[in-house]
Amino acid sequence: MGPHLRACADVGRRQRRPLPYRVERLLTATTRLAVWCHRSGLPDDPEVWLRHETIDAFVLTGCTDLAPSSAQTYRSWLRHMRATLAWLERGEQAPPPMKAPKKVSPPYSPAQLGRLRGWAERLPGQARGDGLALMALAFGCGLTSGEVAAVQTRHLRRLDCGAVVVTVPGTERLIVCRAAWEDVLAHAADQPGDRFVFRPGHTARHAKNLFSSWTARHTPTGGLPALSVRRLRSSWIVELLSARIDLGVVAAAAGMSASALARYHRFVPALDEQTTVALLRGRAC
Repeated sequence: MGPHLRACADVGRRQRRPLPYRVERLLTATTRLAVWCHRSGLPDDPEVWLRHETIDAFVLTGCTDLAPSSAQTYRSWLRHMRATLAWLERGEQAPPPMKAPKKVSPPYSPAQLGRLRGWAERLPGQARGDGLALMALAFGCGLTSGEVAAVQTRHLRRLDCGAVVVTVPGTERLIVCRAAWEDVLAHAADQPGDRFVFRPGHTARHAKNLFSSWTARHTPTGGLPALSVRRLRSSWIVELLSARIDLGVVAAAAGMSASALARYHRFVPALDEQTTVALLRGRAC
């Protein structure tokens, strides 16, 4: 099997365009493929190994120890390797894309969120405002890290009813802060001048280590997990879904498709029988 493996690994001599990956990584994927093919009883022939159907079978059954995204990366490497060979000139159609499921950051529990807010409220000076602003924008409004970093006081608008609307730069989404966090953003909106809501001292929207440097200096006590924009946003989505708010409304506010929300449903608690009956009946018993 050695000569055939070397033939695959030495593909660089025959390629029509450079591969965008390091040789060591390609050798790792190729070696695993070759071993899998040999154990599967396939001919010791690189042409057989690099067929589209062989690569897909290898990824699906021979890479079960890898994370879905890593297995997808192996497939991409092997497909690029095949694309550099003359075999592509046979007119084979490109295989359909194989997508790895996106990971969803688990939400905080309601108890953790309550304790995290209490911890943030006890921070000294500007750290208190930053911690509460981070939670208000990510958990109160469901913003992504890039959106949290971009929001300035001029993007906040208060309605007559007391609600706070956030206009995210570059989007047309209607984002209304959850009532429990309105006071935090209302206070930020009342500050003089136009400045960033989270860490108003920074001057660039894409400041390096904007979140990591802050969370590294401010670690929650009492066994609480660190503040994470992704987890706060997940908590916001799960809270809205748990309240049985229309999926279209949640998706539009989150800037997602309604189908993408399905990944969060496993965190949504089931309704009790009384609530279920009332919803199906259209009136409480």
